[in-house]
Amino acid sequence: MKFTQILNADGESLPVLVDADKQQYWPLRDLVTPFSGSLEQLIARWDELKAGLAAQGHGTSLEGATILAPLSPVRNIFCVGKNYHAHAAEFSKSGFDHSAKNGEIAPEFPVIFTKTPQTVIGHQALIPLHANVTRQLDYEAELGVIIGKGGRGISREDAYAHVWGYTIINDMTARDLQKDHRQWFLGKSLDGFCPMGPWAVSADEFNPHDATIECWVNGALRQQANVKDLIFDIPALIECLSAGIELKPGDVISTGTPVGVGIGFTPPRFLQAGDSVRIRIEGLGTLENRVAQH
Repeated sequence: MKFTQILNADGESLPVLVDADKQQYWPLRDLVTPFSGSLEQLIARWDELKAGLAAQGHGTSLEGATILAPLSPVRNIFCVGKNYHAHAAEFSKSGFDHSAKNGEIAPEFPVIFTKTPQTVIGHQALIPLHANVTRQLDYEAELGVIIGKGGRGISREDAYAHVWGYTIINDMTARDLQKDHRQWFLGKSLDGFCPMGPWAVSADEFNPHDATIECWVNGALRQQANVKDLIFDIPALIECLSAGIELKPGDVISTGTPVGVGIGFTPPRFLQAGDSVRIRIEGLGTLENRVAQH
């Protein structure tokens, strides 16, 4: 199943079930009674409520609707750096990487950082230019993993039992801040730096072992890889994160980006005002955003 949030007539977020092929949606409150919560709350009660979620009759057209991010996280998004071999190599050569040991390209352990909840924006929302603090905007197409069943000390063997579903993430980065401050949080966490969506897709509709991930900037293909090429796969990341941190329903893990980001080119190809970034992951849809003009 596919879900997202729509901006309703009262200016509030409305969690909905989506038929992406028919471009229709159904408010969750009309499908599950009694339920008037968020998608995160639905995920936490998934086993109890999923049976009532079949689309009923003709839905409302998505045409003209404002599609918000499918989730409104209350905790930071867990992110992973340098998790594809070719990207780890391009980052190492870029001069922006202060996280590596001498001579290291692929990391020995997962490189973990976070993005604040305020970074999250939806499909077709404008990415803030932040011209007052950065001149080096970069894109990163990534697979997002949505936790359904929380827990601490989760083994890799049990990891997929804790996954509710998946989404697309653009891990936007201010490379100059990332380099100058010698850590990743500030350069990754400017407001609006986590486009997400357009859908949150339940695990039964996506193959996390074999799916193509692609990214276009202004119509030109920049990134193309397969999620099966992750250095640290999804079970490894869940095992690592949960070892001492309790994961909770609705938590999001952004699994890392493949080769082809802006700093990987000579000279670098940073995003400019008005540029379009379009990310497609097979089975999850297409996320597209433009950089604001000012």
